[in-house]
Amino acid sequence: MRTEELHGTAARLAALWEELLGVRPGADDDFVTMGGTSLTAARMASALRAHHPGVSVAGLYRHTVLADMAEHIDSLDAPVDHPAPKRTVRPVRRRTGAAQILVQTVLYGVQGLRILTGLAVADNVLGILAPQSWAPHTAWWLLIVAWVLLFSAPGRFAIGAAAARLLTHGIAPGAHPRGGRVHLRLWTAERTVAAFGVPALMGTPWAAWYARALGCRAGRDVALHAMPPVTGLAEFGDGASVEPEADIAGWWIDGETLHVGTVRLGANSRAGHRSMLMPGSSLGPGAELAAGACLDGHVPAGQTWVGSPARPDAAAHRAGGPVRPSDGWPEPRAGRSRRWAAAYALSLAGMPLLPLIAAAPALVVTYFLIKDSVSLGSVALRVLLAVPVLTVVTTLCWMLVVALTVRVLNRGIAPGLHPACGGVAWRAWFITRLLDGARRNLFPVYASLATPVWLRMLGAKVGRRAELSTVLPLPSLLTVDDGAFLADDTLVAPYELRGGWLRLGTARVGRRAFLGNSGIIGPDRAVPDHGLIGVLSDAPEHAEPGTSWLGRPAMPLPRVATTADAGRTFEPPRRLVLARSAVELCRVLPLMLGLALADVVLIGEQQALNTGGLGLAALVGIPLLVVCSLAAGLLATVAKWLLMGRFRTAEHPLWSSFVWRNELYDTFVESLAVPWLAGPFTGTPVLNWWLRTLGVKIGRGVWCDTHWLPETDLITLGDGVSVNRGCVLQTHLFHDRIMRMDTVHLAEGASLGPHGIVLPGTHIGAHTAVAPSSLVMRGESVPAGTRWAGNPIAGERAARPAAGGGAGSRRVTWAPDPRAAAAPCSRRRCSR
Repeated sequence: MRTEELHGTAARLAALWEELLGVRPGADDDFVTMGGTSLTAARMASALRAHHPGVSVAGLYRHTVLADMAEHIDSLDAPVDHPAPKRTVRPVRRRTGAAQILVQTVLYGVQGLRILTGLAVADNVLGILAPQSWAPHTAWWLLIVAWVLLFSAPGRFAIGAAAARLLTHGIAPGAHPRGGRVHLRLWTAERTVAAFGVPALMGTPWAAWYARALGCRAGRDVALHAMPPVTGLAEFGDGASVEPEADIAGWWIDGETLHVGTVRLGANSRAGHRSMLMPGSSLGPGAELAAGACLDGHVPAGQTWVGSPARPDAAAHRAGGPVRPSDGWPEPRAGRSRRWAAAYALSLAGMPLLPLIAAAPALVVTYFLIKDSVSLGSVALRVLLAVPVLTVVTTLCWMLVVALTVRVLNRGIAPGLHPACGGVAWRAWFITRLLDGARRNLFPVYASLATPVWLRMLGAKVGRRAELSTVLPLPSLLTVDDGAFLADDTLVAPYELRGGWLRLGTARVGRRAFLGNSGIIGPDRAVPDHGLIGVLSDAPEHAEPGTSWLGRPAMPLPRVATTADAGRTFEPPRRLVLARSAVELCRVLPLMLGLALADVVLIGEQQALNTGGLGLAALVGIPLLVVCSLAAGLLATVAKWLLMGRFRTAEHPLWSSFVWRNELYDTFVESLAVPWLAGPFTGTPVLNWWLRTLGVKIGRGVWCDTHWLPETDLITLGDGVSVNRGCVLQTHLFHDRIMRMDTVHLAEGASLGPHGIVLPGTHIGAHTAVAPSSLVMRGESVPAGTRWAGNPIAGERAARPAAGGGAGSRRVTWAPDPRAAAAPCSRRRCSR
């Protein structure tokens, strides 16, 4: 330790260290060695920002020695050439919300017509088997027409594309008012496309044709596994690949401004899983944007960029070498197989039959219940009384159908390179699509004692006492060791696409390892024993046992594990296992309530069909769905207050009643409220109203495009806040199997870009903007009126005008200040 007197920034920094760590440091002392943690670093960064607004947690971790840290902080104080103008953010107009409610009400009519079609088919079948006066016959030709328009892939494709093309006609790249006409047209187009089930086409050979129908330019052999922009503002070169959950929508909201732009992918380029191309971004021929990366700019031909914001390979830069090219892939493979194109067509037609097969026992039971009923009232009584049994039987049958299907398809899944239009690729697509749907309709099974059993049924190798939430794997390629913990929405061993090829690899989660929510373990990667991969982070190529990693690209994160009672964390006694099992059995209740509401809609439409024919039944569907949706939301609200009361800042071990009840409440949200209310009304005032009933403090004119607000009472959204699609306002963490809850506060006019996550104990200042795919760390406070980007966040360098963005348009360029990152390194169980 140096004994000389410290001055300036070093002296202020030493005083701050002493306040946070309880020990007075010298110039040569190391923050981590003295006991500094990620929470302490976040608090230190927040305190320093009062005088040094550009300080980032990542920058502090790259300079852990006090003297070096002080020098680094001083280097951030140089003035920028073009300081950002002061932001003014006004609340979303009320008439915008009124228009959204009207649009969604009309879209309920589409859903009502689909229900009516199925009901009429059931009446006709019943008329053949056991005719009843309350089940009128409908002409089969009319039902065939309805099926073609509302259920068949070609019909949904045509209507969705035509509606989107009409609604977005004339929308040009540039900046538009949030909640204005352009924004409302864009929102309506996306909701309409979703209502007709167009996303089901993604990953098939017809996805590129759909993109062309929207107005996008798409070359030959394009592999499109994510939705193209409804605006048609996209270009896909020959052989371009877009992997599932990549965001190429070409728009996002920053404050009160909607940014719209064109995205371009050159020939044989690749946009990885959960990557995002911001408006105006582009990939050169053969370029690659890694999984989870966020691009605001251009990736030159043949290069691979990683991270958020995307940048060239950091290791190559530090070594002074060239940017790493895309490697490990053979030469592009052109052409498609007609045989496998037919397999995708049959899959689109056959996949909806799987739920029907699972429902067959329940349908048979229902038939015997109603075949001798003389009135619709008798039918209603019998069906509603049978809801508990029918729910359990259908759920178990669906689990068996999914497990059997995946097991059969697993036989063709093997690590290595395979043609992107072949048998292995078709199996990987089918399994991924099936399990992604299972995470929604079998949500009560996830994040429970049943989850390891469920994944073993699917073909994964899962050890003892593993805790698994809504993980999305290719099961036969996944190994989870004893005591591991996988958080919500984790992506494990996803397939990769490039130049006509598909690559598969295994993934392993070591003993008592932890993978945070939205974390990704790529092919042929692993989390080591006792290792930790943080929230919104990637597993590195190589990691030693016991190490912790955070961010994209991943950086080592010093961490001190919490010592807790093993009986409440890793080795619970039998009595706690039985108690948790009893609580988790109650998760079937939201499914029962959802089925009961569906029965109400069916019976109401049946009564209208008997009374006034098809016309009245079609009209009645809208108010029935509206009323039942509101009922679903209110039932979830009642469940929240009965089960949890008011959430408060606290800590609870995994094996505690609080955690189990919280998961039960979350099931009411995800399995009841989201399908009926929160999902259809995302981004509208209706969602805000419902969130307020759960305890969220929401100001006027808030644009909230997500329902992932776990512990609702701990969240505050000021007037005019914008929370973009895919964001998580994360109010708890689950490291070391201890649930730690704290507040999240977005002040007036703040905005959080798409797929961003803010962790507990954070405060985003008024009119502050956080860019897409960014991570605000636990305990951070971000100053008012500033701009931040990165995973984890760093101060933004000056904005510049966009090139080629269209007349009068400007594109905000998001990138952390290079001085903060250039030095070498010295949705609910969301963070599980």
